[in-house]
Amino acid sequence: MTRIPTEPGTTEADRPTEDETHASPTAPGPKGALDAYFKISARGSTLANELRGGLTTFMAMAYIILLNPLILSGADVNGVKLDHAALTTATALAAAVTTILMGVVGNVPLALAAGLSVSGAVSALVVPHTTWPQAMGLCVIYGLLIVLLVVSGLREKIMNGIPLPLKHAITIGIGLFVTVIGLYKAGFVHTGGPTPLSLGPFGELSGWPVLIFCLTLLAIFVLMARGVRGAILIGIAGGTVVAILVNKVAHVPAKAWANSVPVWPGSPVAAPDFSLFGHVDLFGAFGGEGMGAISASVAVFTLVLAGFFDAMATIIGVGTEAGLADRQGRMPGLSKALFIDGAGGAVGGIAGASGQTVFVESATGVGDGARTGLASTVTGALFALMLFFSPLAGIVPVEVASAALVVIGSMMMSQARHIDWSDREVAIPAFLTAVLMPFTYSITAGVAAGVISYSVIKAGQGKWREPGVLMWILTGVFVLYFALTPIKSWLGVH
Repeated sequence: MTRIPTEPGTTEADRPTEDETHASPTAPGPKGALDAYFKISARGSTLANELRGGLTTFMAMAYIILLNPLILSGADVNGVKLDHAALTTATALAAAVTTILMGVVGNVPLALAAGLSVSGAVSALVVPHTTWPQAMGLCVIYGLLIVLLVVSGLREKIMNGIPLPLKHAITIGIGLFVTVIGLYKAGFVHTGGPTPLSLGPFGELSGWPVLIFCLTLLAIFVLMARGVRGAILIGIAGGTVVAILVNKVAHVPAKAWANSVPVWPGSPVAAPDFSLFGHVDLFGAFGGEGMGAISASVAVFTLVLAGFFDAMATIIGVGTEAGLADRQGRMPGLSKALFIDGAGGAVGGIAGASGQTVFVESATGVGDGARTGLASTVTGALFALMLFFSPLAGIVPVEVASAALVVIGSMMMSQARHIDWSDREVAIPAFLTAVLMPFTYSITAGVAAGVISYSVIKAGQGKWREPGVLMWILTGVFVLYFALTPIKSWLGVH
């Protein structure tokens, strides 16, 4: 595929491919201003596909409006509980702003919301030792640091410098990761029994919610096999209706459902609470009344790693699945998407929702046909509506949304055909990348293992120059990542 020159100052990944500018001699021209702006026809999509894809992504992500406040609603150092309504508003607001920006500016079908890895780190590492404004200040700092990496071009160079087989392996790993997430959230697999993982809590399936997950999953697979458009959205909608009916007729105990009980709320309308907006203490955590300079610096480093590489892997995986990457695995318009993702850390901190990052659930919209930023704009608009209709976010049970994640996992596994599994130089790093994401429940760990093993294997064969300078720098960073616990112990950081 040849690259087409463009204006000076545009990065390589921003330059349109030949496929984008001359998709086909018979390709239809834009069907209006909306089509022309988002390049809907040029990317082989339709308005219906984008609208449906945006709605599908939202339905798969809506749980974050309920889950993020639960993760973050701990007590600060003054023993003050954060208001649940305020956290809900902050979560929906930050997701709406960043996702709409990704759609309108980045023009890619990627949705953002509070990253669970970031929120988990904030809740466990930061909140117990700071005030909430100080914690959000660290989120703003880590977001600005990632933005600086994007502006300098370093983040894009890192993404483009990763070997193509590892990029395919990242897509496979993301697929396996979202599959495990789906199976676990649905209660199909459990942890904590006599084996690390088991089928259900005691080696067998039980309960109405798991049955609804299975029925939804099978229904989507059947619809896809029959070539029905919008199979994922139809499956989620149908599964939700069935869940509501079963819950009412069978009187399913509330604790049987993962996060939310599928019932129509008494009042779907709720006034937003913006009391957390703008409460940011940028450098307070570094002082004597906060975590201290060393602890705060380690926390920022942890947040940067989680936000940087989780998003990088997700963008590669979802972008490849959407057909937006060229033959070298590079995406046009990548720098814009990376900038918005980095800015999401700062936006989330200002909103009071913790850092925002690209969600793997974006793949559900891609699976339903989304190819442009219009889908993200639709998803963001629906998050904005949830500022006033937050009770509706709990209608879709996690068990139903989880079925869509398993479906997407099966689709992303198709990238395995692009890897030469007979070539050990690339097969071993690809294998480690793919399997460690689900087995460690960490995207970053999978990327780290793949990068380190790739560089070490090349060096062991006397080809230490092949990985390139950036890959060796990444190798050093990831060695620090794996050694972070002993380093923190040596520094006296708890």
